[in-house]
Amino acid sequence: MEQISIVLRDMRARVPGPFSSEVRGAGMRAEALSPPEPRIELEAVDRRGQVELLRDPRVVAVAPRMPMRLIAPLRAAGDGDAPLEDGPAWGVGAVGADSSGFDGSDAIVAVLDTGIDRTHEAFAGVTLVERDFSGAGDGDRNGHGTHCAGTILGRDVSGRRIGVARGVTRALVGKILDDDGRGDSDMAFHGLNWALDQGANVISMSLGFDFATLVRQQVDDGWPADLATSSALEGYRGNLRMFDAFMAMARAREAFGAGPVIVAAAGNESRRDLAPNYELAASLPAAADGVVSVGAVARGADSRYDVAWFSNVFPQVCAPGVGIASARAGGGLAVLDGTSMACPHVAGVAALWWQAVRQSGLPAQARTVVAKLLGSARSDVFADGVDEADRGVGLATAP
Repeated sequence: MEQISIVLRDMRARVPGPFSSEVRGAGMRAEALSPPEPRIELEAVDRRGQVELLRDPRVVAVAPRMPMRLIAPLRAAGDGDAPLEDGPAWGVGAVGADSSGFDGSDAIVAVLDTGIDRTHEAFAGVTLVERDFSGAGDGDRNGHGTHCAGTILGRDVSGRRIGVARGVTRALVGKILDDDGRGDSDMAFHGLNWALDQGANVISMSLGFDFATLVRQQVDDGWPADLATSSALEGYRGNLRMFDAFMAMARAREAFGAGPVIVAAAGNESRRDLAPNYELAASLPAAADGVVSVGAVARGADSRYDVAWFSNVFPQVCAPGVGIASARAGGGLAVLDGTSMACPHVAGVAALWWQAVRQSGLPAQARTVVAKLLGSARSDVFADGVDEADRGVGLATAP
């Protein structure tokens, strides 16, 4: 039976003739002389076709297309709508952006989400490059992408600061989820590849792969539950390998340029409000090798931070994710909770670190920025009993 598969190819030019044999004689691959050139394509193939694809030396990975959804904002039962507070969004100060000497002005940021409301005052003066991969058209009729972008780079709204890196002047907006916040994994890979080609320094992704929906769809189609679960697991595993392969190619490009820091939300599936041990691990894309995964924290007593009740475990770093005020699609501000809100704080901090690294004379590469981002995270700001598995190396902190 045929299925739609995502195919990752490396389209870099091969070095022809005698020069290629000299390189091989020196123990090097000819392809190492040029940067990887990932290309994402969709092909309808059966199992035999997949085997044939993997014999192609240009094919790096093959994975079935899988459902994807935004990591939707959450509130605990009974919380109601949070009111807007006076003053700047609290997360800006929590990560130290309000006292940093950097504003991210020379960093290119990509937001892969539900699009953006480009008319919002938070993005005045920002060059926004939009690309729709969802088929729903440019713009943000969901609101999630606008809120996330506002936290990363938004200008002040009615005199209130919301943006961590409000000096960013160029943003790439890849719409990889439709207006209902749903899509397929090929949209994520196409968006990542586009952002990579466009020279993004930071890529922010507040979305997750929807394993449960894939199982449910196949059961509804008449599949036995064990077969549906096995098939979904195979899809998840294939997409994880695809992500790891893509990340390896992105890292290899650092030898030829800066490369991107890719940041992703850990997910909101934990339920510590029901039971302390009701904790789920970070999912794709946050679980992929080389992606900076982000958990969410909330303000606790005595100016210390608690892990948010919904935040998935095993993030690399954490950031504010409860009661976050940012741009609302259509104008004004909205207050939301979620690791989706924590992720753009870290993306904004990463943009500040790009600027700091470039001005310091250190190698301006993604690995340098990630080292600074993780090495500067604070671990002495949490309430008693907060587990390292819940908050990672600590709270992301601006230079």
